[in-house]
Amino acid sequence: MKVLWAPWRMGYILSNRKDQNCIFCPGEDRSKDAERLILFSGEQSLVMMNRFPYNNGHLLVAPVRHVAGLEELGSEEILDLLLTVRKSIGILKKAMKPEGFNVGLNLGHVAGAGIEEHIHFHIVPRWNGDTNYMTILDDVRVIPEHIQKTYEKLLPGFL
Repeated sequence: MKVLWAPWRMGYILSNRKDQNCIFCPGEDRSKDAERLILFSGEQSLVMMNRFPYNNGHLLVAPVRHVAGLEELGSEEILDLLLTVRKSIGILKKAMKPEGFNVGLNLGHVAGAGIEEHIHFHIVPRWNGDTNYMTILDDVRVIPEHIQKTYEKLLPGFL
């Protein structure tokens, strides 16, 4: 029997996010950015890696301001957010050479939003054949690269 080792999943399983601060609110202390997997934090938008990714390079792009919906954002914030999504896709293309992307928002719990209170885009790089029998038969994803290695690969593009 083969064992699929994914130790980072236990953190997700045991996490009680109700007792935690918002993962998207960067705060003033920038010293923990690498630990929090924040690749970029500008005046209006930030980019971080998804700690529990659907695929290698799964990024989350959010406004710095803590808002739940698009209707709460000003025009400048929306523009900055979309420009940051575009920049992130460009960095992923250069660093990881994906063949496509899933990009989207999950608005509301019933739409799959895991963190409803802070709007964020998901950017998921895709490669031909990245869905395999593990996902189809047993609802298991195989992430072939350690998240820290992917962080180190993407960070130079955001500096």
